[in-house]
Amino acid sequence: MYIRDLSLLNFKNFEETELAFSPKLNCFIGNNGVGKTNLLDAVYYLSFCKSFLNSIEAENIRHGEEFLAIQGVYVRNDQEEVIHCGLKKGQSKQFKRNKKEYSKLADHIGLLPLVMVSPSDISLILGGSEERRKFMDSVISQYDRKYLDVLLRYNRALLQRNNLLKNFAQIQRFDYGMLEAWDDQLIVLGKEINVKRAEFIQKLLPVFQKFYELVSQGHEIVELVYESALNDHDFQELIREALPRDRAAQHTTVGIHKDDLHFKLGDYPMKKLGSQGQKKTYLVALKLAQFDFICKISGLKPILLLDDIFDKLDSIRVEQIIKLVSEEHFGQIFITDTNREHLDHIIVSAGADYKIFHIEDGQVAEIRGSEKEVVL
Repeated sequence: MYIRDLSLLNFKNFEETELAFSPKLNCFIGNNGVGKTNLLDAVYYLSFCKSFLNSIEAENIRHGEEFLAIQGVYVRNDQEEVIHCGLKKGQSKQFKRNKKEYSKLADHIGLLPLVMVSPSDISLILGGSEERRKFMDSVISQYDRKYLDVLLRYNRALLQRNNLLKNFAQIQRFDYGMLEAWDDQLIVLGKEINVKRAEFIQKLLPVFQKFYELVSQGHEIVELVYESALNDHDFQELIREALPRDRAAQHTTVGIHKDDLHFKLGDYPMKKLGSQGQKKTYLVALKLAQFDFICKISGLKPILLLDDIFDKLDSIRVEQIIKLVSEEHFGQIFITDTNREHLDHIIVSAGADYKIFHIEDGQVAEIRGSEKEVVL
């Protein structure tokens, strides 16, 4: 599977752009801040119905404009798929597959599997547990449609239960019968989510360790540990025991919304012990393992987006990553960098079809040999 053509209209700093990609390797080169990552974000948007960078939709519309449009033409299982997104300020965005609008955006997730490696991934290590739960949920949702539905239902039930707890505190009256209805939903849905997350980490771990060993040359031992109160306790009992705390806090204090994923280097947290290079290696290996996992489950090679991944890595680790991504195991790859030498090294190592694009001031130029052709 790969994206063949991309059209942008008023997306971030791009006024109007049309690009034709290589099915194998695509390189974006340019100075920092010119929009290389924005192009990756447009491809990400078409897979996940949202920006990787901006949670506020209006911020994705070019300054001074009222709307944006993104369209991608894909080749998936030898068939053409046209995905279109339109967004106007103050209105809900529209997503269409082959001119037919989705009734629910969730129905689109998983159609175009994608893995992105970005400097912002550091939040997985340095950020709170919510970041790591999002990672688990986003990967599982790409290959398990039912999981995403269960997760959305759990979050709705959690919101209703929390609203009830706040309302009970305000009116100074408690009705356990009303609360119990939401408890029952949380228990059933939470148990299902816990099982799926545990299975995912169990299968991901050996693949992750393999990639980390390859990049680090086997000098370090890493671990992923899924932490959940549901691993060792019955959820129904946990909710019952936590009720006094919940009433005092006015929100639900136990459940899969409190889960975490611990990143370890040896016996110690990567967050505290790892160097910048080790943290970067950890994240790259984690995302490559994600790619491998989705590929085996879905039967499709996800699109791989590599945004400025070589910064803060020593030459040995850079060399190992270049070797990995140059293998036939990977499908379509997009890479951004300010260093042309890195890209040239990858192109030579891959020995595959490629295109290089130069980005400057919202303009994209495809580099053909020593020439630059502006793509409008």
